[in-house]
Amino acid sequence: MLSGRRVLLIIGGGVAAYKALDLIRRLKERGAVVRCVMTDGAQQFVTPLSAAALSQEKVFTDLFSLTDEADIGHISLSREADLIVVAPATADLMAKAANGLANDLATNILLATDKPVLMAPAMNPRMWGHPATRRNAAALAGDGVLFVGPNSGTMAERGESGVGRMAEPLEIVAAVESALAGPGAAPAAQVGYQNVIYQGQGAAPPAPGFGRLQPQGPLTGLRVLVTSGPTHEPIDPVRYIANRSSGRQGHAIALAAAQAGAHVTLVSGPVNLPAPPGVHVVHVESAREMLAAVEVALPADAAVFTAAVADWRVAGAAEEKIKKQGGGGAPSLNLVENPDILATVSRMKAGRPQLVVGFAAETEKVLAHAQAKLARKGCDWIVANDVSPESGVMGGDRNTVHLVTAEGVEDWPTMGKDEVARRLVARIADALARGGVKTGGKRAGGGQSGAAS
Repeated sequence: MLSGRRVLLIIGGGVAAYKALDLIRRLKERGAVVRCVMTDGAQQFVTPLSAAALSQEKVFTDLFSLTDEADIGHISLSREADLIVVAPATADLMAKAANGLANDLATNILLATDKPVLMAPAMNPRMWGHPATRRNAAALAGDGVLFVGPNSGTMAERGESGVGRMAEPLEIVAAVESALAGPGAAPAAQVGYQNVIYQGQGAAPPAPGFGRLQPQGPLTGLRVLVTSGPTHEPIDPVRYIANRSSGRQGHAIALAAAQAGAHVTLVSGPVNLPAPPGVHVVHVESAREMLAAVEVALPADAAVFTAAVADWRVAGAAEEKIKKQGGGGAPSLNLVENPDILATVSRMKAGRPQLVVGFAAETEKVLAHAQAKLARKGCDWIVANDVSPESGVMGGDRNTVHLVTAEGVEDWPTMGKDEVARRLVARIADALARGGVKTGGKRAGGGQSGAAS
């Protein structure tokens, strides 16, 4: 998708500059031509030689270079690229760009360019949450700048945690691909722009329109909530109860909804997938954390529960690793039922989404179990699929689903998970445009929600 596309990478002066080297490699693997500009601060963390070796191109560092500026080099650099990526985008670099300052090569390029700009912010959480940075980010977004991240996690500073980590290289690559999507492809969208989160607090979705350039589509102006991936229920500090869900179907649905114009919150369990472009992602581990994140993300116009939530958890996870006792037999684990997220949201008396969609991952009697689940949970639709080992659905790229509603069952042909996602989102948009759907059953029931893969 990036073959022959020209990316100008501006590397800012932050600890995350080391990730820019991996980003160069990932872009090159996909056929992109990468040229690098490094600020003075960036050169304190990584060397121009490293960037040049990986990009196989000259690295530019000096606005007043006698050779590079003989033909006004900063102007040509700003115009020759298909896309300018700033990673890491430090608070200082964002502030200068937002206010039109141009006192080095990087800021001159940003001021002179007529090409799209994608920024990957990286800074301390309190810097990211500072009103000045928020104003600068909003100003840049208003000028058409795209963002990927920042993510939530541990900072370089001891004891610091929150939103401020630069997006991972593969997440930035996904955002680059979206921004450079050709005619007929889904529109590029703002990526992963989050409200500040400090350790111990929950993630809140961004206000509609703030920091995002949403594509226009049938879900424009609407909020969609999606859950995805497995949950991990701890047994002790090193072991947990989990399942084989990859999260691919849920992530594909979140992306398709964003491409249809929705403001999407994706609550994701532990997966090895980049954040979908244009989607606000909240990462969780356990079923209880997922329920809490879902409650924070509401209200929404539609909610799609694809996550493979563990039915049970250990009543009390051990504080230390459980050791094998020679001849003592296996330890006894006292399991308790996890909260049922699908049923909880389906039975809400206030704030229930107009459309609640569950997934049923079954290994036998797929339709019978799905129809029973529809009635038991009180949701509006169930998307059922066969996840038996021979189907290859769990962890695979294709899916065969059945849409179960109060009106009956639709059997969809086998297709890629991306196409399943687009088709489901189109049905959701149509249902919401008609003012909702007939509910599939009584809003009561038990048992844990199903899952997609």
